Amino acid sequence: MENRDQQEPGSGSGSGSVMCQLVSPEGDHLGAALYLPQNVGPPQLQEIVNHLLHNEDKLPYAFYIGDEELSVQLGAYMQQKNANVEVTLRIVYQPQAVFRIRPVNRCSATIAGHTEAVLAVSFSPDGRCLASGSGDTTVRFWDLNTQTPLFTCKGHKNWVLCIAWSPDGNHLVSGSKSGELILWDPKTGKQLGTPLTGHRKWITAVSWEPVHLQAPCRRFVSASKDGDARIWDITTRKCVIALTGHTNSVTCVKWGGDGLIYTGSEDCLIKVWETSQGKLVKTLQGHGHWVNSLALSTEYVLRTGAYDHTGKTYSTADEMKEAALARYKKMRGNAPERLVSGSDDFTMFLWEPTISKQPKARMTGHQKLVNHVYFSPDGQWLASASFDKSVKLWNGITGKFVAAFRGHVADVYQISWSADSRLLLSGSKDSTLKVWDIRTHKLKQDLPGHADEVYAVDWSPDGEKVASGGKDRVLKLWMN
Repeated sequence: MENRDQQEPGSGSGSGSVMCQLVSPEGDHLGAALYLPQNVGPPQLQEIVNHLLHNEDKLPYAFYIGDEELSVQLGAYMQQKNANVEVTLRIVYQPQAVFRIRPVNRCSATIAGHTEAVLAVSFSPDGRCLASGSGDTTVRFWDLNTQTPLFTCKGHKNWVLCIAWSPDGNHLVSGSKSGELILWDPKTGKQLGTPLTGHRKWITAVSWEPVHLQAPCRRFVSASKDGDARIWDITTRKCVIALTGHTNSVTCVKWGGDGLIYTGSEDCLIKVWETSQGKLVKTLQGHGHWVNSLALSTEYVLRTGAYDHTGKTYSTADEMKEAALARYKKMRGNAPERLVSGSDDFTMFLWEPTISKQPKARMTGHQKLVNHVYFSPDGQWLASASFDKSVKLWNGITGKFVAAFRGHVADVYQISWSADSRLLLSGSKDSTLKVWDIRTHKLKQDLPGHADEVYAVDWSPDGEKVASGGKDRVLKLWMN
């Protein structure tokens, strides 16, 4: 007995220890490899990681070996996998949200008002207000407390194709099929000044300058079918820079957290621009067909600015800017901002544009065009929606395929994440919304109710509600 107690840990496979190396999601080793008893499971690993990282407030973590979550003790895992105890087990620790979002499971309101299809829905950065854009040429604001229409905003002469809230919550901009942009005051529903004109064809996308770079928000960028993107200043009400260079329709645009603008186009290219003079920084090549969708790993914090799940409000623009910058820095860490592109060529590319013109990963598997791509709020996951009726889940750092979510029986148009990165929502041509569980890779909730195709879905940043709209002209609110 005495002998066995003094034996070096791991000096024999009978010692009951497993050699483990803890690794961050970015691939950095956390300390040296450790011999851990076989009865160690996720709760004990959580203690170890919090200790090694010197976290004053204990944080929750999930643990992955390969692409599979570790949910049992190490000994049981080794047995299940018939793994060799002599080989060091590489365990990736992944920070989890400290709050939990419950899946929405019922339609709490069906609000009529729009007289044509609802083409866009978007919650405000604090999640307290909702706006929609429609083929009936109006923008509408909705009162989420009474679940009734608040303001009907008339000014466009053609379909409202896209809408975007400024991350400080003070403005909403809408873009139409005629190519004009209108700025609205969400508090009154009033149009601010005359329409902003300059684009020769319809507006495909709009993105605001992040509030941690400029507060209050002053500039946004619009993309158009005419092949240009334009930066507008809402105080002077002028286009300050035209980003010209694409040879075909610009389908999507994102204003990144480091001050760069990314545009994707039907010319198969992605262009990266600086925003003081509008100079082209680099061109990202690789797609063999139209680029349909772009997403940034930091998108959730860029969209919500200073607002987080605590509901804290800010009295000054400087306070807001400071809080937004702290959130952005915390979310980004030391890693570069990542960009993903989805295309008509059925593939996606993962890029780190500040580091390289070459893609970090090429993601294949969809059988038809990729319509929408979206990073989870924590940047750890990436989801893609396709006309092949599936939604696919990928590792947001490596681009490696994780799972396919099947259940829709027609094209999937749009996806949205819950604030805690644990649930994914999809809306489809098949008239349903579906909520998927990221942990189990299974359908969590089927939400039928729309009478026709669902074009637009959004999950509120506070996690409490989902909005959807589509061909049946009604706006639906879903709660848990």
